[in-house]
Amino acid sequence: MPPVVSSGDAPVVHTPAAGVRYGPALALLASLFFMWGFITVINNTLLPHLRSVFELTYTQTTLIESVWFIAYFVASIPSAKLIERIGYQKSLVTGLLVMAAGALGMMLAASIPSYGVTLLMLFVIASGITLLQVAANPYVAVVGKPETASSRLNLVQALNSAGTMLAPLFGAYLILGRSKGGTSTAGTVLTEAERLADAQSVILPYGLVAAALVVLAVVIAKFPLPAMGSANSRLAKEERKKHSLWNHRNLVWGVPAIFIYLIAEIGVANLFVNFVSQPEIANLTHEQAGKYLTFLWGGMMVGRFAGSAIMQRFDAAKVLACFSIGAFVVMLVTVFTTGPVAMWALILVGLFHSIMFPTIFTLGIKGLGPLTEEGSGLLVMAIAGGALVVVQGWLADSYGLQTSFLLTAACELYVLFYALWGSKPTNALPELQAAE
Repeated sequence: MPPVVSSGDAPVVHTPAAGVRYGPALALLASLFFMWGFITVINNTLLPHLRSVFELTYTQTTLIESVWFIAYFVASIPSAKLIERIGYQKSLVTGLLVMAAGALGMMLAASIPSYGVTLLMLFVIASGITLLQVAANPYVAVVGKPETASSRLNLVQALNSAGTMLAPLFGAYLILGRSKGGTSTAGTVLTEAERLADAQSVILPYGLVAAALVVLAVVIAKFPLPAMGSANSRLAKEERKKHSLWNHRNLVWGVPAIFIYLIAEIGVANLFVNFVSQPEIANLTHEQAGKYLTFLWGGMMVGRFAGSAIMQRFDAAKVLACFSIGAFVVMLVTVFTTGPVAMWALILVGLFHSIMFPTIFTLGIKGLGPLTEEGSGLLVMAIAGGALVVVQGWLADSYGLQTSFLLTAACELYVLFYALWGSKPTNALPELQAAE
């Protein structure tokens, strides 16, 4: 018997598309999640590298990442409009090619070298990722049963985490490991010639990334992805005029939940290398610390695989609440201890952060029906919360790097609030379904 989805007063029967095999499509989409996770986390090793090359403060360093996440705010709504105009598949290809252009631009920025061009090219790459996010996240959510959407998105997000786990190794060896600043102890002052030489260590890794993106774009373009049914599209256009996104509590509170969670995730990842390099924590070089970053992202991958399985049996909101409590506890340990205990507590937060984004996302679009595309655009726009990592950079400069992680702990409490109350759907509409 097909599941029933509540829509106002009357139940609506949700019927999965007959004869459609979604496994190959999900596998290919998982490769996209892998790639944008990989590219995003290269920034975690790129930022300490750029801090050394351009002699930046923590505030200036985190401002680079803020530019990256401002792209999500700027590009999300145009991305949703583009998807409506050209469809999901062409939008995925376009996003990959935009990212490839940005990666080639990073090679130019390293050759000059130029801080301004670096900011511009990171903005271009992030704009391409935004288009992928707006298209791929809701697509994965609808290619199967609505009640397992959180489980399904956590599963493909686990591949995203595989990319984030490998990226620090890639960056540590090809960026930090090939630079003077990356292989020196904290406080080493580089000559101008050494800084110029270090800047060019970015050329090879971004050349490899650009090539991989172009290949993936060609594969996506030729793959027969199941399309969102035309009947659903017509329904969406008609129904959008009758409903308001702001009548859905789970979306209204979900947008700030994504925004605030991203402050926590990006702050931890971007300041990790500098934090564990401190003498009172682990006293490592940036190259060595970059390798430990792999454990942080590896915890996210393990957590997402585990979360996908757990959510097959337990309510997604309750699982999210438990993970947010765990994240809050380990962040307090990070702030109020020193040495290996503080370092491993910060690493452990990756495990608790693992399910947060995909679970908040699927809870946020639950019951939106024909409003799913717009809701998805708003949730992806909220990824711009990562831009406020500059606030943590300011706190680190003003009150100390370790103390700045109290901001992260506060963010975990909002996620707990969302899980317990804000995620409860109101005015649910019939779910849309992918079709051939």
